[in-house]
Amino acid sequence: MTDTAEQRRIARAQCREFLNGDGLVTPTQLLSSIDPDVVPDVYGDGGIVADLERYVASLLAKPSAVFLPSGTMAQAATLRVHADRRTSRTVVWHPTCHLDKHEGQGFSRLHSLTGRPVGSADQLLTLDNLQGVAEPVAALLLELPAREIGGQLPSWADLLGQVEWARSRGAATHLDGARLWEASAGYDRTPAEIAALFDTVYVSFYKGIGALPGCCVAGSTEIVAEVREWRRRLGGTLYAMWPSASSAMSLLPQRLAEMPGRMAHMRAIAVELAKIAGVTVVPGTPQVPMVHLLLPVSLERFAENSAQLARQQVWTWPAAMPTLNPEVVRIELTVGRATCALPAQRVAALIEELSAN
Repeated sequence: MTDTAEQRRIARAQCREFLNGDGLVTPTQLLSSIDPDVVPDVYGDGGIVADLERYVASLLAKPSAVFLPSGTMAQAATLRVHADRRTSRTVVWHPTCHLDKHEGQGFSRLHSLTGRPVGSADQLLTLDNLQGVAEPVAALLLELPAREIGGQLPSWADLLGQVEWARSRGAATHLDGARLWEASAGYDRTPAEIAALFDTVYVSFYKGIGALPGCCVAGSTEIVAEVREWRRRLGGTLYAMWPSASSAMSLLPQRLAEMPGRMAHMRAIAVELAKIAGVTVVPGTPQVPMVHLLLPVSLERFAENSAQLARQQVWTWPAAMPTLNPEVVRIELTVGRATCALPAQRVAALIEELSAN
């Protein structure tokens, strides 16, 4: 019998060990990240929202930043601003780009943009791929890391080459930095060093940071001002945005400081996983504090193994992702606070139990 969502919720609440990410974060714990004594904003102006915008702009070494309630709103609006300044409305991106796969084609239906996937869905975008593009381009969007292929990063030299390609074509460069914080640990470079390559940068506050939903777009004063106008047109300038902004401000410094440790733990886990027959780490050498794992087990058996561990008060994943091979599943392991609380050997042992036939 398939577990219901309510049964899974109850089972998760009873667990004492969590394998992935930050584990179980209760509403009370999340709300505790809000400082009730902060100065509130009014429709996004002033108070803690303005403080957060200044902090993010400084963190990324950009002249300005604007807070928005969602990345779906933020990135499409930013790309529209870039396109409106050019003759082309084509945005080049990797075939697994979030805007193309998960946002209901909002970039096209709301902003009249054309997305052009370039390269192979299971490999990083390359400069050779880009050089095959002949049409005029408004913007190049790069996601660092590329989540759908296991959190891979191009080499720094390759990244520089791709950015230069866009500039030589008169195109804007935009960073989907939902996991920029993890990419910073992977490159061993500051967020500002990475952001310097791009005209605009989107960063998330709930991915990796664990704050309430919300994000920022950083860039030039002029472009950010236009994105701010689009925030209002799209219904994103809420009357009071201070709770989410306060949550981000309270968690960002401490969580950013944890990223190098998360990266080291991910590498230690990968060493242990390499000892397990049939388990494949993608990429083989972790490039950020997340990877995809290919496990030699069916979807049904994986679910059974996961449920058995949950009965032992260990929460892993209630389900895995299918692959073309029915006897192999895919899972995404993100190293967060809960993962770091477990020794690398313990993590590997649990993955081996999930793989058992």
